[in-house]
Amino acid sequence: MSNLSDLVNLNLSDTTDKIIAEYIWVGGSGMDMRSKARTLSGPVKDPSELPKWNYDGSSTGQAPGEDSEVILYPQAIFKDPFRRGDNILVMCDAYTPAGEPIPTNKRHAAAKVFSHPDVVAEVPWYGIEQEYTLLQKDVKWPVGWPIGGFPGPQGPYYCGIGADKSFGRDVVDSHYKACLYAGINISGINGEVMPGQWEFQVGPAVGISAADEIWVARYILERITEIAGVVVSFDPKPIPGDWNGAGAHCNYSTKTMREEGGYEIIKKAIDKLGLRHKEHIAAYGEGNERRLTGHHETADINTFLWGVANRGASIRVGRDTEKEGKGYFEDRRPASNMDPYIVTSMIAETTILWNP
Repeated sequence: MSNLSDLVNLNLSDTTDKIIAEYIWVGGSGMDMRSKARTLSGPVKDPSELPKWNYDGSSTGQAPGEDSEVILYPQAIFKDPFRRGDNILVMCDAYTPAGEPIPTNKRHAAAKVFSHPDVVAEVPWYGIEQEYTLLQKDVKWPVGWPIGGFPGPQGPYYCGIGADKSFGRDVVDSHYKACLYAGINISGINGEVMPGQWEFQVGPAVGISAADEIWVARYILERITEIAGVVVSFDPKPIPGDWNGAGAHCNYSTKTMREEGGYEIIKKAIDKLGLRHKEHIAAYGEGNERRLTGHHETADINTFLWGVANRGASIRVGRDTEKEGKGYFEDRRPASNMDPYIVTSMIAETTILWNP
């Protein structure tokens, strides 16, 4: 195995200018990630320098077999923490050969929102808290849990330490460093309330870059769990019963919210979000009704309410924001399996562009 490891870790720059680019895209389920690699003649700094590519959409549930070619458009570049050197990860979105975005390409519509002059002027910041659960590979049961049984009740696991309270830290720390290496603006990690559940945070990031970074961070996490022989789940309620679900809370602010008098802008934005509650819930992730029950730090899915420092609300405003009269708020409704392109652009569209 040491010889294999030596080959995997070969430094290509010793012998060639060529690099490897791993093209990444979202598959037909809207949550599965796919990727494949190609050789480039030399280092690349900008997505515009990269060639478009194609893949067999009939094998990903994104095209019929008789017309299966889907075209990948490179959109964002990250350093590759697996191959290292000048090798790169490339986040792409997908189009028909005629140049039309395919139905599962949610980035295209998001880019339109984020390129609107009114949105550009507001410089929307996002901080996304991505929760996930690590599962034992063959039994699909959380790591650290006895097979077919349950650990002690929740309480000691949140931000916990110790072999009886923290499970999977090697995976989590590897992911943290790999994201920093890649150039993702990952701002922290912590153990979550349910044992075997973790969270990482991306942001603050501006506009569509927040969504690109969440997708690539998910990709890196899937690759690391592949190496570790565990499975990552983004299911919003992986274990039914008296256990916390998994969300992707979205912290958000605009330029005017961050300036003096911003608290009034925040309250107006929250009012608009309340008026479109059903539309947002419908777009905030599959199976979210199993998580948003009004228990386990959630508001009921059919109820919209906001409050200061209230983790049982749909929208939480921080104490610091209230005190300073400006800042940000947290949308606690998105599920862990939400599409960040949809959620980030929808929040911007509702709060900046929509006039009820």
